[in-house]
Amino acid sequence: MKHKNNPFKGDMAESLDSPENNAETQENQEVKEEKEETPNSSETPNNKEFEELQKKYDVLNQQYVRLAADFDNFRKRQAQEREDLLKFGAENALKQMIEVLDNFDRGKKALANIEDCQKVKESFDLVHKQVLDTLTKLGLEPIQAEGEEFDPNFHEAVMRTPSKDHPEHTIINELQKGYKLGDKVLRPTLVNVATAE
Repeated sequence: MKHKNNPFKGDMAESLDSPENNAETQENQEVKEEKEETPNSSETPNNKEFEELQKKYDVLNQQYVRLAADFDNFRKRQAQEREDLLKFGAENALKQMIEVLDNFDRGKKALANIEDCQKVKESFDLVHKQVLDTLTKLGLEPIQAEGEEFDPNFHEAVMRTPSKDHPEHTIINELQKGYKLGDKVLRPTLVNVATAE
């Protein structure tokens, strides 16, 4: 009895032995081998580099946070010191001026029954000198004006007078005294300035 040929048998055998199928099987085999050869992903060079960069980032981030906190503390400390300086600087000035007020009070009592004008003048001059000395200790300086050349940084011209006796732009006289604290002008001197006739 003749066996009938399976019509699919030849095709299947052919398809299994086809070049395409062989190439696919070979590819699968190579992928399997690569997987076996590939080390654990946690030990790859890229992962190590990432861990090192992460550590460096963490260190820098901590330094930044500390620096930001230090700067904030410094800013607060500076603000407090500035406030204290203004507060206690004024306090020191006022303490020194209280002594001057005491002398004004004493002078007022002492002059209550005195009719001699010379005694009054001497008392006034004494207290005036004390006021100037106290303010000079605090850094107050009068601005020199009379006979000086006009300087708009320190002087304010409120009058201009033609004059033959004084060179042009020279201050003839001082109308109101000006003062400075160090290099800072607190009040310019009001002056009369000579002009050419």
